[in-house]
Amino acid sequence: MSDGQILITGANLVLPDTMLRGDLLIKDHQIEQIISERQGYIETGNDLQVIKAEGMYLLPGMIDLHSDAIEKEIAPRSQAYFPINSSFYELEKKVVASGITTIYHSLSLGGETNIGVRNDATVVEIIENINRNSSFRSMINNLVHLRYEVSNLTGLEIVRKMLKQRKMQLLSFMDHTPGQGQFAVLGSYEEYMMRNYGFTEEEVLSIVKKVKSRQKQVDVVALKKIADLAKQQGITLASHDDDTEDKINVMQNLGVTMSEFPINLETAQYAKSRGFHVVVGAPNVVRGGSHSNNLKALDAIKAGVADILCSDYYPPAMSAAVFRLAEEGMDLPSAVRMVSLNPAKALGLDQQYGSIEVGKQADLVLVELYQGHPFIRKTLVGGKVVYQTEYQQKNVEVSRLVSS
Repeated sequence: MSDGQILITGANLVLPDTMLRGDLLIKDHQIEQIISERQGYIETGNDLQVIKAEGMYLLPGMIDLHSDAIEKEIAPRSQAYFPINSSFYELEKKVVASGITTIYHSLSLGGETNIGVRNDATVVEIIENINRNSSFRSMINNLVHLRYEVSNLTGLEIVRKMLKQRKMQLLSFMDHTPGQGQFAVLGSYEEYMMRNYGFTEEEVLSIVKKVKSRQKQVDVVALKKIADLAKQQGITLASHDDDTEDKINVMQNLGVTMSEFPINLETAQYAKSRGFHVVVGAPNVVRGGSHSNNLKALDAIKAGVADILCSDYYPPAMSAAVFRLAEEGMDLPSAVRMVSLNPAKALGLDQQYGSIEVGKQADLVLVELYQGHPFIRKTLVGGKVVYQTEYQQKNVEVSRLVSS
């Protein structure tokens, strides 16, 4: 496809604070002009591609700051592994079909107690692969979100090295020690490890003992040095599964500005009051609740304390959550901001990405609603169509089988 002009006509444009029916002109990878249907027609040159979008919604490309999907692409089952390189390519195809144009691949540096794709050596290999592929070819903006388990003492040097080499764009701190955070309920950690990784009860008890021992050795001074290095590199810091005001205070002292998946509404409210961006999962919105029986995302959003949605483990939930929020009474521009402009602001990307405005990067998503469900019809990254689909609505005649 040429780098000429693209004109999208007759769309319902979802702008930062309002909606507008009209046309949008793309030129040189950027949004060149926006005009309502009442104002007339856009003047264009000869090298023009026209995309007719009557009845569809034009959204800014979605920015997913926390996606574990690469893990499932590599290991769709606990003992079934696929090559990292081909998994990356296959995931890109799924992500653009979900309307995501910027993704932060979330990799967990959990230490020796984690297995499969979450062991330290594999995490490093995946990150190297993402950075290498992004340098040569990619369908979308691929970035790295490293999740560091604070009790993983041997992982400190890995984090330090990756920061210095600028291998990541987002760093989060997490603590999955049983008895607090995500695993506050007695036995929940053990159940999780047995269900997801096939450990026996005896093996899990040994792991719990090791994890609790490591947690007591957390080096707060070293953690602060890592946080300071990240800030020097301009990397945003996040916390994970916050469950108390004290934890928010500790994280804020480290320079954290984003709270992901707070466990309860009280902690989410406190994080918001301290100036944090609060991130909740789009799957939580679509399903109507947390799969871990923690905070309901809809409750946090309706309370006005959550401002960002991420796909967490399921990319298609991003667009579905936006229109679910619209059904719940939120105006569509506000819902769309939760997957576009708000994460862009939290990550320092909003000068180029996150909204339909003249001069910004033409990362766009064309959406058609069918029976209330959003279908992504086209995804554009930098003004190039990287995904498109057509489908037919069929009138199926049901015939009866008559016995002779």
